[in-house]
Amino acid sequence: MIRAVRYEPGADAPSDVDVERLASAIDADSGLVWVDIETPTEDELDSVATQLQLSPFAIEDLHHGGQRTKLEHYRDHFHVAVHDCDLHGSALVTREVDLVFGNGWLLSVRQPGDGGSDPAPFDVSLARSRFHAGRGDAAADDEGMLLWAFLDVIVDRYFNIIDEMDDHLDDTEEMVFSGDGSASISRQIFDLRRAMVHFRRAVVPLREVISELLRKEADCIGPEALVRLNDVLDHVLRVADLVETQRDLLAGLLESNLGVASNRMNDVMKKMTSWGAILLGSTLIAGIYGMNFEEMPELRWAFGYPGAIGSMVLLTVVLYVYFKRKDYL
Repeated sequence: MIRAVRYEPGADAPSDVDVERLASAIDADSGLVWVDIETPTEDELDSVATQLQLSPFAIEDLHHGGQRTKLEHYRDHFHVAVHDCDLHGSALVTREVDLVFGNGWLLSVRQPGDGGSDPAPFDVSLARSRFHAGRGDAAADDEGMLLWAFLDVIVDRYFNIIDEMDDHLDDTEEMVFSGDGSASISRQIFDLRRAMVHFRRAVVPLREVISELLRKEADCIGPEALVRLNDVLDHVLRVADLVETQRDLLAGLLESNLGVASNRMNDVMKKMTSWGAILLGSTLIAGIYGMNFEEMPELRWAFGYPGAIGSMVLLTVVLYVYFKRKDYL
């Protein structure tokens, strides 16, 4: 689905633009043209790309999707690829958002979610409302402000991922130290680790993208947008620091789980060894008196059998008390 609108300075609401006449509608001095495409078809992309005169490399990236978080500079336009993220259980679902912009226009392409699943699609209305709220003057009525609106919404959703991962880490920590379900704990830890690696790939490169924009790589971005992009960069740095902290915590939980499993195995081995030692004493006495020799002490003694049984019981009790005090049982 394609929607094209034009924002003119001083106008409260945008006006619709004919998708077939985008080239004639673009005029940086008189307004901003925003073209938004969700889950595009090849024909739709080709039509818009031809009118906007996009680079063949940008067109190829838009067709295939699956791009890393990056900023590409072409002749007279730029391509920013970012990833909107959502945590679905312990699995991270990402959706690529491509933002191609030049002087007086911006094209946003919302790709389908990875793996064909998209439980929480990117809500473009949030970016639209933030852009409308920031259009206070002519200096804030450019493609830089619209670019900021998209990035700000996406980075804010990153904080939601951080909060959900904190909850998963807390649950996993309780499971680790409760000693229940070692196999399921290991699986959950590795699922979280995979999600964090995936999430880190989406977040960390965004620092360089925004830093390049702040170095005025794109001269069409106004000063008001640069100020707001600097705030987004601060948020990205915070998210990146939190991701690294969570990775350290997860690595600690993995080591703790291995330690708990090792301690549990040691406890089992101590109990088995202790019971083996207890039974060994009685077995030794029974083995000695089970030898078939005629001349044996106490062989014809009336109290020989009770004495042997009593020795077995006494030795068993003494060893049991000893190992119990040593906390082996």
